[in-house]
Order: sequence, then C-alpha cells, then structure tokens
Amino acid sequence: MRFLDDTTPPYDLTYNDVFMVPRHSAIASRYDVDLATTDGTGATLPLVVANMTAIAGKRMAETVARRGGLTVIPQDIPLPVVADVVRWVKSRHLVFDTPIELSRHQTVAEALALIPKRSHRAAVVVENGHPVGVVHEEDCAEVDRFAQVQHVMNPAPVTIAAHTHPREAFDAIDAAHARLAVAVDVDGRLLGVLTRTGALRATVYTPAADEKGGLRIAAAIGVNGDVGQRASALLEAGVDCLVVDTAHGHQDRMLEALRAVRALRPSVPVAAGNVVSAEGTRALVEAGADIVKVGVGPGAMCTTRMMTGVGRPQFSAVLECATTARELGAHVWADGGVRHPRDVALALAAGASSVMIGSWFAGTHESPGDLMIDSDGRPYKVSFGMASARAVANRTSAESAYDRARKGLYEEGISSSRMYLDRARPGVEDLIDEICSGVRSACTYAGAASLAELHERAEIGIQSTAGYQEGRPLATSW
Repeated sequence: MRFLDDTTPPYDLTYNDVFMVPRHSAIASRYDVDLATTDGTGATLPLVVANMTAIAGKRMAETVARRGGLTVIPQDIPLPVVADVVRWVKSRHLVFDTPIELSRHQTVAEALALIPKRSHRAAVVVENGHPVGVVHEEDCAEVDRFAQVQHVMNPAPVTIAAHTHPREAFDAIDAAHARLAVAVDVDGRLLGVLTRTGALRATVYTPAADEKGGLRIAAAIGVNGDVGQRASALLEAGVDCLVVDTAHGHQDRMLEALRAVRALRPSVPVAAGNVVSAEGTRALVEAGADIVKVGVGPGAMCTTRMMTGVGRPQFSAVLECATTARELGAHVWADGGVRHPRDVALALAAGASSVMIGSWFAGTHESPGDLMIDSDGRPYKVSFGMASARAVANRTSAESAYDRARKGLYEEGISSSRMYLDRARPGVEDLIDEICSGVRSACTYAGAASLAELHERAEIGIQSTAGYQEGRPLATSW
C-alpha cells in the first residue's frame, strides 16, 4: 500500500479519512477474486466475529463458518459450555442450515417463539426424525396460539437428497415456488434445510472447514487465572484458533499469558491483543502471538476513548501494526470501527489479514439475544460492551457481593444498546454478502486478485469530511 503522491499524512487517520484510487485492472469479474486469508486460521473469508457475548454464539459460529469466516466464542463462557458449542458447530452440515424442529403436537405459540431465531423464518415438523411438514411464520398469522402446528403446516415440503447439488436444489425450490427445501439422508431422516439464496451461496462461498470436514471455530481466553489450564482445555475441545484477549494488550500479564499458551505448543494459530502501535505488535509477536488484534476504542459499544482519552484512529493503527507484523512473519486482525463494506476493504488494504466485526453483526437473526419489537414495530436485539456494567456483572457472578460492587464502580462500555435488524438484510449472511460484494469490487478496482495483491496495489488518498460526505448515497433527492 502507498499513499497518493507518496505523501505521508501528518496525523493519524480513520477509515472515513481515506479513499482508494482506482488502478488498471485485468480482473474480469469480482468472482475471480480470492478472499481467503493467509493467517493460518483456515478461513476462506477475511471476516472474524468478535468475542462478544451478545454476538458470538453457536448459531453465529455455524452460519459464519459455513460461508468461510470465523467466530470467536467469548472468554466468559464456562469451559463445558464452550466444549459443547465447539462439538455442535463441528457437527453441522457444510451446505444445509440447521433447522428448528417441532413435533406435530407443539403449539403455534411455541413455533412463533422459535422461528425468529432463524433467518429462513421456518420450522420443520418431524415425526421419528422424519420431516412431515414445514411451518412458516405467515402460516401462524391470525391462528389460535394454542392450535397445534400439524393443523397449519405445509404437509408436502420440497424434499432433496443429501448429495443434491446446490444448483439442482435451487431449481427444485424455484419450480415449486417454495421458500426452502428439506434435506434428508438415505433413510429419510432430517438433515437440514436449504433456501433459494442458501443454494446460491453454496456455489459462491467455500466453508471454513478443518481437515476432518468440521466447521472451524475459535475461542477466547483472558489474561487472569490459570491461563495455561484454560487454553489446554480449549485445545482439547478442538478449537481452531486461540485468542488471548484483554483491552490493553501491551502489558506484562498479556506477555505472561502468551508465554503460558505457547508453552503448550499449540498446533493452531494464537491471536492476542489489543494494541495499536508497532511497539505493542512487536512485543506480542515476540511473546508468541501469530496474529495481533489491533484496535483500542473504535468499537460501537466501547467508551474507552471518551472515558480515558486512550486509543488511536483505526486506519493508521492497522497500517503501522500490519507493517511491523509482516516484518516479523506474523499477521494482524483489524478489530472494530467498521460500519460499511468500504471500511473492511480499507482495513484489508492497510494490511490486515482479517477484520473483526462486533456490533454490525449484533442486529441479526443469528446473534444469541431474543428478538424484540419496539413501539414502531421495528425488530431489534440488545447488545452490550464486554467492559460494561452488564458484562462485568455476568463475569463476576461467582464472586462476593463486595468484590462485584467494587469492580462495578469502574466499568466502561455501553450496557444496553438497541441494534436494529435491517429489514433488507436481517441475517448475518445478508451482511456477509454485502461486505464481500464491496470487498471484491474494491479488489477489482485495485487490479488485485487476492488480499495480498490488494495490499500491494492499493493506493490510498486522504479526504476531507466533505469528500467523505460526497461519496454517500442519497435515499431521497436533495
């Protein structure tokens, strides 16, 4: 990457401060661009779901990995639960989505409570493991809530075999004017579901799968307590990446934690952070990090900069840290501050191997929270920062009332924020489509067939606030 006219900016930059200049390109189609990362995680997309309790659950991990990304399970989750989540995610199908299953005699009320947890907005009615019908949300409209689903289901769903090619599945769904197809094994037992769009995505994306064919997943650990013991348990559970995480990564406890993890000789990549400088990056890499998380304060739920004045504009932080990491044979994840696909493209152009996303994915069907409806009928989910009072209360639930109250005095971060679902893109896959479309197009404009080429060829200019505003589309005329 180089700056336009080779002018080094006299101040640090955010994503809004910069733009990418188009260059000669031989890339005929955005589909010719390879978005696979080279950081050792096995991800085929440069997207990592941040380890936030309100965002990174098993449903999110399954869906994102099926499209090629990686989800980091938060450090606050008990080890037995993490092990169950890892086992569950790795057992999911690489093409078919995991359905909501109901029995014939369950009620419409139960169906309506569960259906919003899936972006395909349906449930499969099963009997002895065999699908006998499909219930959509509309089927339950104006129906007695105590009615049984067998009375409102579609008893003849489109059914496909396990080996059906996604193109064939798409044609079958399209011909039947159906929402989705139900996939079954050779014995007719339910395997999963596949929507029209899901069938298309299965031909566009490559799942992030391990050597055994299981979907990949990462997990975080903190820097306090017996770091080695928890890391060992996570490795035994089968995680594909360890993330040593704390708000201030350039400190002795982090370096000690990294050494403890590295002493286990893990066969998976170790990520650590967060830092924003070349010095911090060098310290973490020398202590054993393969990947350095970059970002202090850019996240939507983070109040660190307003509370402390500490942090750094994210584009400059990523650029400096990525340069140092590359010299040391390591990589960086750009953690936080992305709100549009352009921001992801710019982070990758600056040298990040992947971009961590938190709040942007909070308002989706796949995030763990319950779907709420505001007074205007708009659906949303509640998100919160991992240093907020809410997160601290959850993290210290086993401590004494005094210790919990003492720690609660100095929390940072937003404890309750409404993250509204985009009606046009309510699922995380919809957002992945939007992001990847933007990043692939950015690569074609730069003449880059891969992320490495994007970083090499990217030419970055600096713009005023008016320049940024000029690039924003208008929903209505001026």
